[in-house]
Amino acid sequence: MRNLLRVILYKPINWAAKKFASRPVPEKVFSALDTLYTEILENPGKRGLLLPFDPIRDCFIIFSDQHKGNRDGADDFAGAELNYLRALDHYSKNDFTYISLGDSEELWENSIWTVKKKNTAVFELEKILLQKNKFIKIFGNHDLFWDNDPLAAWHLKDIYGEKVRVYEGIVLRTDYELLTANFDLFLTHGHQGDAQSDGNWFSKFFIANIWAPLQAFLRINPNTPAYDAEKKTLHNRIMYEWSASKEKILLVTGHTHQPVFGSLTHLERLFKQFQEALNKQDKEEEEKLRKAIRTREREFTSVALDYMNMKPSYFNTGCCCFSDGDITGIELESGWIRLIKWSDRKGREVLEQLELSTLF
Repeated sequence: MRNLLRVILYKPINWAAKKFASRPVPEKVFSALDTLYTEILENPGKRGLLLPFDPIRDCFIIFSDQHKGNRDGADDFAGAELNYLRALDHYSKNDFTYISLGDSEELWENSIWTVKKKNTAVFELEKILLQKNKFIKIFGNHDLFWDNDPLAAWHLKDIYGEKVRVYEGIVLRTDYELLTANFDLFLTHGHQGDAQSDGNWFSKFFIANIWAPLQAFLRINPNTPAYDAEKKTLHNRIMYEWSASKEKILLVTGHTHQPVFGSLTHLERLFKQFQEALNKQDKEEEEKLRKAIRTREREFTSVALDYMNMKPSYFNTGCCCFSDGDITGIELESGWIRLIKWSDRKGREVLEQLELSTLF
C-alpha cells in the first residue's frame, strides 16, 4: 500500500514541498529573527529567556539537532548516542548549563511515545541537569510538537518529572567591563523564516502533525536545509548576513547540521589559512593546508567569495547525528567560545576557539 501511495503522491508532494518550502528568502528570515529577538528583550520569559551572562564565570554547552528517534535503521541519533551521553556526563560534572537548541527529538518521523520509550538513558541525564537548574530546552522545526501540541506539557513532565518550559530562543546578555553597552549572544534553532515551519499556530500544527509524517511515511525526503546541501549553504549565508548587520550581537543557531565558527565553515577557514601561508611564503604550511583542503572540498557545495573579510558574528553548532557517530557543539567557558567535537577515538576535541573579548 505504501509503495502504491508513493507512486500516486510522489509528484504532487514534491511539487508542494518546493512550492511551500522554497529557497529561504532573506527578508523573511531577517524579519522573523528581528521579531523574536525584540520579543525576548521586551517580554522575557514568554517566547524566550533573557539571562545575564558573565563570560568568565558562567559555562554553557550548546548542542542541537540530536533528532532522537526510535532506534530503527532511520534513526540518525543511534550511532551518536554514546558520544552524546559521554558529553552530557562531562558537562554535568563540570557545572555547565546545557542549552539544547532545537530538533532534540525527531517528531516528524516518530511518535512521542516511541521516542520516550527508546531514549530513557538520554532523558535521565538531561533530567539530572534539569534538577540542578542547568538545562534549557529550545524547540526547532522537527520538534515543533513542544510548541503547539496540547499534550506537550504533560509529556515533558512525564519525561523529566517536573514542569519544563520550551522556548523559541534565548539571549545571553553580558555587561562586559570594557564596553559602554550590553553585548548579546542570541541563540535560536535557526528555522525562523522557513515557510514550512515558522507560520501561525495552525500552519505549524499542520506541518508537525500531518504534512511531515505523511512525507516520512511515504519516504519522500522533506526538503529542509539539513538534507539539501545547496539550501544548507544558502541558509547559513543568510544567518551570517543578519548577524553581520547587527551591532553587539553574536548569533548562534543549529538547523543546517553544518558547523560554522566565527562565520566561517571549516573549508573557508582552511582557505583563509592557506592564503595567509601564501602571503608568508610558508611552503610547508601551504602543502599541509593544500592536502587538508582536498580532503574537505567534497563536503561543501560552495565557499563564500568574501571569506577573508567576514565579520566573526555567526556560529552554528553543527549537529549530534553525524553518520560516523561524532557530535559537535559550541562551548562558552572562561571567556572563550569554542567549537568542540566528541568522537569515539578522541573524546572531546577543540576544533576552533576565540576569546570572547576579541569579539566584543
